Amino acid sequence: MSHSAGEATAQGAVPARRGAVAFIFVTILLDMLALGVIMPILPKLIESFVDNDTAHAARIFGLFGTAWALMQFVFSPLLGALSDRFGRRPVVLLSNFGLAADYVLMALAPSLAWLFVGRVISGITSASISTAFAYIADITPPERRAAVFGRIGAAFGAGFVLGPALGGLLGDIDPRLPFWASAGLSLANALYGLFVLPESLAADKRAPFRWRTASPLGALRLLRSNATLAALSVVNFIAQVAHVVLPSTFVLYATYRYGWDSKTVGLTLAMVGICAMVVQGLAIGPIVRMLGEPRALLLGLCCGAVGFVVLGAAPTGPLSWIGIPILALWGISGAASQALMTRLVAPDQQGQLQGATASVQSVSQLVGPFLFTLTFSYFIGSSAPLHLPGAPFLLAAALIVLSLMIAARATAMAAPIR
Repeated sequence: MSHSAGEATAQGAVPARRGAVAFIFVTILLDMLALGVIMPILPKLIESFVDNDTAHAARIFGLFGTAWALMQFVFSPLLGALSDRFGRRPVVLLSNFGLAADYVLMALAPSLAWLFVGRVISGITSASISTAFAYIADITPPERRAAVFGRIGAAFGAGFVLGPALGGLLGDIDPRLPFWASAGLSLANALYGLFVLPESLAADKRAPFRWRTASPLGALRLLRSNATLAALSVVNFIAQVAHVVLPSTFVLYATYRYGWDSKTVGLTLAMVGICAMVVQGLAIGPIVRMLGEPRALLLGLCCGAVGFVVLGAAPTGPLSWIGIPILALWGISGAASQALMTRLVAPDQQGQLQGATASVQSVSQLVGPFLFTLTFSYFIGSSAPLHLPGAPFLLAAALIVLSLMIAARATAMAAPIR
């Protein structure tokens, strides 16, 4: 579909209460905050179940992460399709209540098996974030979506900046306390939504539920239904793989190359989050209005490539900081591409689109960590043709350049929907 789908989406949007967009922002913020709160304490809790064997705990932690990503892959399109059939409100609210119950389960988990079940449920319930983005597509005119997606994206940065700090403080008091805090945040969010959140998808705009479109493979069929949509999906996937270099190798890289202690690493990561929040919350709207979504997408990808080159090539820590605000501008591309993609599907496919996008992104969480950690290990090893600790970031920059080339072609095809 093309321009007509975008017009249909605009006409199908339900006028939002003032609190509705705020609720979606708070939903994603609290989801990310809850995930961030347990981030610093979960590995230690796993260690406590394996007699403080760090190597064994690391393998189990990796298994937990893989299981979480697999649940995202399977359930994001399913929840998106359910929201297209039954509306966004019930899916978002049930997921929030489910997430609260899940954190209680993990707080009480008497064994690794129970903790693993908790992480699986967390992966399922967190997949509702795709439904939250579909809600925004329902209530926002196409020309404003990039700016609103940007502001919603700022919630991700805020959650990841504040969550680990709060989790570390609570974990010092009791290793189970962060899970109780996350449960409380999710429950408060669900109760708030129960009274504030209206339904965004009118009954006459809903689609029948079909298992073939609710599966990951069915979701991929939607992404392949339009050449521009398919190209933008590939751009997003490559960019998401590149993004994994930060959580998977940055701490190892900064410690190895610059000799940073945990405090310096933590402050630097906080700087990354703050710069991302500023760009997402304040810069995306004006830039997209000035350049249009296609050119904003290309600008963001260029900034991402340059930022990764600076991080990978900087010989000293302070020089690497120059790359952080440049890299933050990469966030423009995500909001711009997402806005472009929502124009290419009908109102009753927005949930399916967001579910498919989230499912594809979850695959990057499976691919990226292995790709970048193995690259880092190889280029600091004795068998490498040259000693290049920054190789993972240079590889990420190369991936962004590849996505830029695909995006240039995709935006040329997208010219009619500017």
